[in-house]
Amino acid sequence: MLAKVFSGASLGIECVLVTVEVDIASAGLPSFTIVGLADRAVEESKERVRSAIRNTGADFPPKRITLNLAPADLPKEGPSFDLAIAVGLLIASGQLVVDLADTLVVGELSLDGGLRSTSGVLGYTMLAKEMGLKRILVPADNAVEAAVVEGIEVYSLKSLLEAFQFLSGAIALTPQATTVLETANNHSFEYDFKDIKGQQQSKRALEIAAAGAHNVLLSGPPGGGKTLLARAFPSILPALTHDEALEVTRIYSINGFTNRNRPLITTRPFRSPHHTASYVGIIGGGNSIKPGEVSLAHRGVLFLDEASEFPRQVLEALRQPLEDRKVTISRASGTLTFPSQFILLAAHNPCPCGFLGSPNEQSSGALHRKHCICTPGEISRYKRKLSGPLMDRIDIHLEVPAVEVEKLTDDTLAEASEKIRLRIEKAREMQRERFKGSGLLTNSEMGSAQIKQHCTITQEGMDLLKLAIAQMNLSARGYHRVLKLSRTIADLASSETVRSEHVAEALTYRAKEEN
Repeated sequence: MLAKVFSGASLGIECVLVTVEVDIASAGLPSFTIVGLADRAVEESKERVRSAIRNTGADFPPKRITLNLAPADLPKEGPSFDLAIAVGLLIASGQLVVDLADTLVVGELSLDGGLRSTSGVLGYTMLAKEMGLKRILVPADNAVEAAVVEGIEVYSLKSLLEAFQFLSGAIALTPQATTVLETANNHSFEYDFKDIKGQQQSKRALEIAAAGAHNVLLSGPPGGGKTLLARAFPSILPALTHDEALEVTRIYSINGFTNRNRPLITTRPFRSPHHTASYVGIIGGGNSIKPGEVSLAHRGVLFLDEASEFPRQVLEALRQPLEDRKVTISRASGTLTFPSQFILLAAHNPCPCGFLGSPNEQSSGALHRKHCICTPGEISRYKRKLSGPLMDRIDIHLEVPAVEVEKLTDDTLAEASEKIRLRIEKAREMQRERFKGSGLLTNSEMGSAQIKQHCTITQEGMDLLKLAIAQMNLSARGYHRVLKLSRTIADLASSETVRSEHVAEALTYRAKEEN
């Protein structure tokens, strides 16, 4: 007898429909064969399914079993087919009579027949809705995540036995209630701008970066507060929109980073990999191609502390995702594309010892600075770690000086992150209205056509920009980035046009030496 059950396979963050076809032959020696480009985890499902069926109290047919995962030319990975295979075997052996033409089945089985949490359930639920199916059967640990998708019935199952009883009509189950994706930014943050002493210019620059999703390079001596500023940066970011939260949760779900305790990602990601991270860890890839840090930081922040200590190959690989907002990984097994729309925060010292340009005497009102002990060659090699093309993709080049004694010992609290965030949300709302229907969300995403359309600049502002192009040797990319940054500064000032003062402030954040 032949049985067919619908399941799904992950390709990057996308999912495709897989038909699990089970045939039990009436003649032939007992065997269990899986065909259809199955990997080791799928092959091992034979033993999991065999034990789960027997421990559930059902009979495992001692006959020749052939199982096909169609389409046959698509690689199948992971244990998510277990439940579909078990249900298909029960139908093909005549122990279960049910029509599953409108149902997607996903779940990993344990040997005792229980269902374990399965990666990528949100993507499978979206697939079921796209294919016009009516319902999806998922492990109980994944039900909240799956129920985010409206328009499809999600049934939460704890075991193969419960699945059998439900499908046979022995018990009735109520579909999981739709999960309301609450993205309000009402949780507490570990760091707040009100606790950071001094650094008013740095806080202003980060406010601009958050308002327009611009990349930032923080440079300065050790102890100036670069890392603290970066750690406090998420506290001023606006809340994720519903669509953004779905995008982020889908990526984390594919990687297996969601569970019963964290079924949904409702805050903007903040990824801070160590400088020993590999190329694959940052960009993505591996034998089974998975998203890297640039994709896990999607719609959030990628913070590279001590950026100059990262391997040059890793830093240069950031150029494509920074420009295209996606990363394409090609391997012999295929090509996958992952989203990588993130804000890059990179912090580095001016030289290996960190004290280049700092006076070594103690002046009134300033902390004691050490003298740089690096040789010119060491400084040159250190600075070359950050190439010109990479620096040109960074909108804000920020000098973070050492904090003065008076400000460090001042007990007065600075402006709180919550108040700054209100201004940023207002600027973001202006951008959403501006780009409505275009697929863009922030000023940093604008291309040349959108810049020409939306960056209306006064004559004084244009004259200043032309002068800067000549004197600062701005590249074409640098010119466009100054315009986008000026547009964000104008949004924070609630100005419809970009004026000369907005351009002037944007120019102060360019690197001192353009490449």
